[in-house]
Amino acid sequence: MPTSSASTTDTAKSNGGGVQSLERAFDLLERMADAGGEVGLSELSASSGLPLPTIHRLMRTLVACGYVRQQPNRRYALGPRLIRLGESASRLLGTWARPYLARLVEETGETANMALLDGDEIVYVAQVPSKHSMRMFTEVGRRVLPHSTGVGKALLASFPPEEVRALLSRTGMPAATEKTITTPDGFLAALEDVRRTGYAVDDNEQEVGVRCLAVSVPDSPTAAAISISGPAGRVTEAATAKIIPVLQQVANELSEALAAQNQT
Repeated sequence: MPTSSASTTDTAKSNGGGVQSLERAFDLLERMADAGGEVGLSELSASSGLPLPTIHRLMRTLVACGYVRQQPNRRYALGPRLIRLGESASRLLGTWARPYLARLVEETGETANMALLDGDEIVYVAQVPSKHSMRMFTEVGRRVLPHSTGVGKALLASFPPEEVRALLSRTGMPAATEKTITTPDGFLAALEDVRRTGYAVDDNEQEVGVRCLAVSVPDSPTAAAISISGPAGRVTEAATAKIIPVLQQVANELSEALAAQNQT
């Protein structure tokens, strides 16, 4: 059997039984996303360890399918067809997570949200509103910059400092309120607090009068966080001590459910 020659082709099976070329193509797409959405072939080769001819063949296929586009400067950027896939997947994930968010609302009384890190932005994919007449509302699909949100802090706390600085340099740090963190050093200090305490706080930083508490979903296949948001007069320090254990428990249960889903 010519197994040695088959193992060196792009269509060979991987050790896990999958198709190697597909695994490589998706790996390249993820590396492009991690790099901010635009890279050169030499960068992909250096980060992936694949030879340039192999990367070039894969990228030509992805360009032909619309998942990647080539820029005038010869670099490659994520293509528009990925938007439809990502939006559909986000909606499905949000729908699937709603029962967990509903539990948060029942146990905390405040609006519950789920958000993902999509490129350099935070996108809200699900929400279950509070039953209070005064409640917070964030439109599903809304995109915000991570530096002024609790979910942004929760999601970026696991990133190396140099990656956080690179992201902030791309997005800028505009002030949404007078309490918004607007310096990289200040934001990195806030991320250190998240790692120390296990949760993130948006204290009037995105909207005056609103406090949010957020935690990341451990081992999520894509960076995800859940949060509760409410008026600062209700989401007090005393309430925080009661809410955080509930948030963390629901995040862990959601993580376990996602892991089980991936195994089916």
